[in-house]
Amino acid sequence: MHLSAPTHSPRALLWLVAVGFFMQTLDGTIVNTALPTMARNLGESPLRMQSVVVAYALTMAALIPASGWLADRFGTQRVFFGAIVLFTLGSAACAASTQLDQLVAARVLQGAGGAMLLPVGRLTVLRGIPRDKFLDAMSFVAIPGLIGPLIGPTLGGWIVETLSWHWIFLINLPVGILGALATFRWMPNLRGSDLQRFDLSGYLLLTGSMLAISVAMDGLSSLGLRQATVLVLLLGGLAALAAYWLHALKHPAPLFSPRLFQVQSFRVGLLGNLFARIGSGAMPYLIPLTMQLSMGYSPSQAGMLMLPVALASMAMKRSTTRIIKKFGYRKVLAGNTLLLGIMIASFALMSPGQPLWLRILQMACFGAVNSMQFTAMNTVTLKDLDTSRASSGNGMLSMVQMLSMSLGVTVAAALLALFQGWFATPDPREALSAFRATFLCIGIITAWTAWIFWQLGSESGKPARPEHDAAEPG
Repeated sequence: MHLSAPTHSPRALLWLVAVGFFMQTLDGTIVNTALPTMARNLGESPLRMQSVVVAYALTMAALIPASGWLADRFGTQRVFFGAIVLFTLGSAACAASTQLDQLVAARVLQGAGGAMLLPVGRLTVLRGIPRDKFLDAMSFVAIPGLIGPLIGPTLGGWIVETLSWHWIFLINLPVGILGALATFRWMPNLRGSDLQRFDLSGYLLLTGSMLAISVAMDGLSSLGLRQATVLVLLLGGLAALAAYWLHALKHPAPLFSPRLFQVQSFRVGLLGNLFARIGSGAMPYLIPLTMQLSMGYSPSQAGMLMLPVALASMAMKRSTTRIIKKFGYRKVLAGNTLLLGIMIASFALMSPGQPLWLRILQMACFGAVNSMQFTAMNTVTLKDLDTSRASSGNGMLSMVQMLSMSLGVTVAAALLALFQGWFATPDPREALSAFRATFLCIGIITAWTAWIFWQLGSESGKPARPEHDAAEPG
């Protein structure tokens, strides 16, 4: 493929990367509010639509580890262009889908493109922007990525009622076409100076483990797999994970070095991220479903109800650093994780007759607590990594973020299916009891994660560093 010589414009490059980040994060949440409408159109149960969300997040988790090597091997312009093309084609295929299986496959294609937009864009900024301007550049790029998931549910609800669910994906087409053209004009085709051989064996073991465990957890609720099949997949996934660890110990350049886990704050922070985000990942899926199926809200009303979460989340960002400096990571994360679990469990108390102001207050409190959790978890995980391990550690954190988002939706859907059977409520509109039990269980799982964060050293708090929080889409 012939590459044009890009025009050197740092501001245009930053806008291009920022828009790519926005597209990636927006499509992670915009479908949540539209799931019941999409289910009716496709002839499916709304409680079997979680695969639409899981396919996107899991594909991103699987491909993020390979994105940096691909950029070093083929050049940032080629890979970023290919990512936009895949994302745009996937969006068009989503809009054209007439069956759930087709939609899931299209979301995999869309996720394959989305997985490379942020890592490759961030790598280009790192190599193309002077180091004294890098922090300001990444802060600029991060803003659209933070806005995307915040406005996604509200925008999705409005589009579903005003147009149709297909436009959730069709709006990506003009943006994708313009982004592809802009890539040739402003994205430099930078390559790595010291390209190492890609750890393909380790990559296949790690991604195979993620896929097997995720499919196993989703098997009973959505795929209709037998218990024996689920057990085999789960054991196979755990075996592949153990095999990767043994492989990485003896490989000269593993995908993710076991040396990362010698840093206690990284070890604890990564495990805490994985399990605490199950609750945070489940809520954007559960709340719009509950509001529409059991509380009588329309798609746009359910989407608007997510606005207090977004506003409180943004407002809390400014206070988080000050609170961490005063109390330290250990106390803040252990206490806030426990509080987050309680907030999630409090949604089990919802009923259709409660006043609107109480619902808004509940949403705002959840948004504030969740925002502090994200920022504190990100910074404590990466803060003690030296320069040689920072890039690998950030890549592993990004992968875990997407994996736990996928697991959150999968666990929530599995619990919903279980409680539906227990309460004998095949009609989703009568399933409020199943939703309540699911919120309670997710809250308990999240609260238990406080014990993981309590294992942190009792060091004094340190300021949250914006470069770590920049990668956070939540």
